[in-house]
Amino acid sequence: MTDPASTVYDDYAYQTDDRSIERHVALRPASEARDLGRLHRWLGSEHVKPYWQLDLPLPEFRERLREKLEDDHLTPYIGCLDHVPMSYWECYWAAADDVAAHYDADPADRGIHLLIGPTEYLGRGYAVPLLRAVTAMQFRHPETDRVVAEPDARNDAAIRVFEQAGFRDEGTFHFPEAEKDARLMVCERADFEAGRADATAAATEVSSDD
Repeated sequence: MTDPASTVYDDYAYQTDDRSIERHVALRPASEARDLGRLHRWLGSEHVKPYWQLDLPLPEFRERLREKLEDDHLTPYIGCLDHVPMSYWECYWAAADDVAAHYDADPADRGIHLLIGPTEYLGRGYAVPLLRAVTAMQFRHPETDRVVAEPDARNDAAIRVFEQAGFRDEGTFHFPEAEKDARLMVCERADFEAGRADATAAATEVSSDD
């Protein structure tokens, strides 16, 4: 199901006007030239460090970012609200990732990592609409029927965001490759599209009563 409010053009890989927060939500590919400084700050933030473990000196961080940008199975994105960069996303082919060893991965499964950078965007209700937009972007791959995530099992806030965005909690597993205990979060295409259809119907019903 395609969201009629979503368009793809210019520098953005995906964008939509989200009525639930009355904000323009957009994703663009990250780049070293545009984003090295901001990502270095974000990954060094106190609310990010415990879960990403990328609080590195700038030269070392630059090399890690270059590795991610050159990784064939992963694409880094900058998430924007009203065209302002405020979040970082990694979208990847799960079957080519270490997580594939810990569940029954399909070759077309997609995966998501996320963080919100500036603290002024925390606790404002933006994470769920952003995650829904990124999930919708992953389902544009016609073969993909499942999107997964593996947040740190200690990160209760992130787990709640995934659940509110339509992901199902499949339980905790030890993820030695990522040096953490993780929760496997799974979103099926049919469930995601049904949830979006319900939200659209509810919005239309509310509007018709005005």
